[in-house]
Amino acid sequence: MRLTFLIAFVLVSNFSVAQSLDINPTPQQLMSEGSIEMPTSFNIQQKNTDKATQHLLSSFFTTDNTDAKGFSIIIGDVDSKISRKLRRKVPGKAEGYFIKSTQKSITIIGRDARGTYYGVRTLLALLQNKKMPLGEILDYPDVAARGTVEGFYGTPWSFEHRIRQLDFYGENKLNTYIYGPKDDPYHSSPNWRKPYPENEAAQLKKLIDRAEMNQVDFVWAIHPGKDIKWNDEDRKNLLNKFELMYDLGVRAYAVFFDDISGEGTNPKQQANLLNFLHTDFIKKKKDVKPLIMCPTEYNKGWSKPEGGYLKTLGKELDPSIRIMWTGNTVVADIDKETMNWINTEINRNAFIWWNFPVSDYVRNHMLLGPTYGNGKDIANDVSGFVSNPMEHAEASKIAIYGVADYSWNMTEYQPEKKWLEALKVVMPKSYKSLEVFARHNSDLGQNGHRYRRKESVSFSPKATAFLKQLKAGENIDDFKAVENEFHAMVEASYILLNSSDNAVLLDEIRPWVQQFKLLGQSGLGMLHMYTSLQAKKTDDFERSYNAIIAVKEEMYQIDRTKNQNPYQPGVKTATLVATPLIDDSFAYLTAAYNKEFNKNLAVASNYNPHVLFTNIKQLQNQQISLTDRTLVLNPPLEVIQMAANAYFGFELDKTTRVPNVQYQLENTSIYKNLELQTSTNGTTWATIKTEVKKDAIHVRLNKQVKYIRIVNTSTENIETKIVHFKIEVK
Repeated sequence: MRLTFLIAFVLVSNFSVAQSLDINPTPQQLMSEGSIEMPTSFNIQQKNTDKATQHLLSSFFTTDNTDAKGFSIIIGDVDSKISRKLRRKVPGKAEGYFIKSTQKSITIIGRDARGTYYGVRTLLALLQNKKMPLGEILDYPDVAARGTVEGFYGTPWSFEHRIRQLDFYGENKLNTYIYGPKDDPYHSSPNWRKPYPENEAAQLKKLIDRAEMNQVDFVWAIHPGKDIKWNDEDRKNLLNKFELMYDLGVRAYAVFFDDISGEGTNPKQQANLLNFLHTDFIKKKKDVKPLIMCPTEYNKGWSKPEGGYLKTLGKELDPSIRIMWTGNTVVADIDKETMNWINTEINRNAFIWWNFPVSDYVRNHMLLGPTYGNGKDIANDVSGFVSNPMEHAEASKIAIYGVADYSWNMTEYQPEKKWLEALKVVMPKSYKSLEVFARHNSDLGQNGHRYRRKESVSFSPKATAFLKQLKAGENIDDFKAVENEFHAMVEASYILLNSSDNAVLLDEIRPWVQQFKLLGQSGLGMLHMYTSLQAKKTDDFERSYNAIIAVKEEMYQIDRTKNQNPYQPGVKTATLVATPLIDDSFAYLTAAYNKEFNKNLAVASNYNPHVLFTNIKQLQNQQISLTDRTLVLNPPLEVIQMAANAYFGFELDKTTRVPNVQYQLENTSIYKNLELQTSTNGTTWATIKTEVKKDAIHVRLNKQVKYIRIVNTSTENIETKIVHFKIEVK
């Protein structure tokens, strides 16, 4: 897929920086001097030998549009035999380039091979115009390493998705792809010491080659901390795995120590191992990029200054090794204050791992909103900036498009503008319908990390006013606007579901679009309930009421059959504004109708009256869900610290018979330090006898309880992951 770039040059005398430019990423400086008719044939003269640039040129310039007498295009780098005067204008930063466009020729000069490649990318954008723009472009990236880390939990991207991602990165001047899917067993335990099977190794080789053709560093990451032994044998195992990946073509590496517990978290041992790899592998190879590491304490909320973990890394790690950082919490936006704190701790500029638009902790949501929230003044404070996307690779491109522009030219970054461009890029024909859908599908809902996004921004004031006036018995000022929005939701859904624009994207978002269509229909039904009640047309009211009940049943079935995963199963859409408006209005109108006409129509509800019961700070915002009489703690992805007397469990809305209890922790050896306890008043506790079967606890309780918890009754601090914890509620 070739992106369509629209460039608007501002025509001024004596050259000046253009103020309007729709190209991704936005160039640092663009000086325009008019335009000429677009040539129909070109004479290409490549002065350097970069294969990626050759491949890119051949994708556009063919026998159909090249000729020895055509418009001259000269391409090279600062070491090529090109005008010295022009070479002096090339920006001094790595990956920078300079373009000079005159009536007779275009010259592209890169600071290095990658800069030349990026210059050609911009050239191809210029050639999408009806006329050839004249002038100069001086361009370079603000951030050295820019791209993504495939570091989410859940289903890893497919080979085909990764190929599409790498092409997308090349198109948008992103230069870094960190391969670190949590569920790849040869990246992590138990098989990080083993070579990839032949078929998987062959696919990785193809990805590495594709990355090279897009001037992307394929950074292969290993995650050995769960079971690493700090001895010579495992050092050799790690070195051997690096060699195997080197033979496949990997020239950039990362070592992850995130989300682990136990001996693997020792900062001195981590530093010693990484320094060993730096000395015995990186330096010896000479063609390998500096190491990247993800620390165990990878955010400020988890750092323990008294333990000195970060300061140990900062002091003992070789200065070339880059240290990743997610911000003040696991999921956070990055600002100047964040960078000042961490850079002081680690004695170097941190490499940002931005946990957006990753949705592995809210898997029932689709995150399609603008890329925003990070400071525009941190370019000189970071050594890299990568986004951790969703498992929905194609849908993630909307956010990644924004990351590309932000990390290239921070001060000029415009989130909304780039978001609208991104929608056109991923769905050129149906982008207006995608915009309607995406505007209502950007927030995450309540979640354990308390990270939220704006949603339904223009519609929100209308929704608030509608509900307020409805409950006050006042005339609805924005009735038509609300009705139009629901119509737009339904129409956009039909267009998307029948679009041939981007089949890959539609495969990912289809369940959410189906749910979105039904939600819009329920909104229209709710409005008809309102007008029917105003007109006292009881038959019309009840017909619309029953239609909404039927729509809700269809939505329920989608929620129970699509996107079924063990963490946050189901399909939620427009949860911040549109869904609450419809549900609250439906409930109010039904109650008002029942009162006025002495009816007893039921009000459908997804209400969960039970609450989480814990004294563990890490879990206090974790969500619980009630599905078909099963109350579940949505398991956090991170390691949980349980101090002495720490507990987690449920407080039921009233004393209820609980037939069964199930839970499983990642580290089964700690079960001996834990007790399952129940109570009817929260003060007097009964200990329940448990037995381990297949690494889990299954208890037939059949007991009246109001509180149920798992408590650390030992004096030791316990570190573990919660695999699952659920109870049956009668």
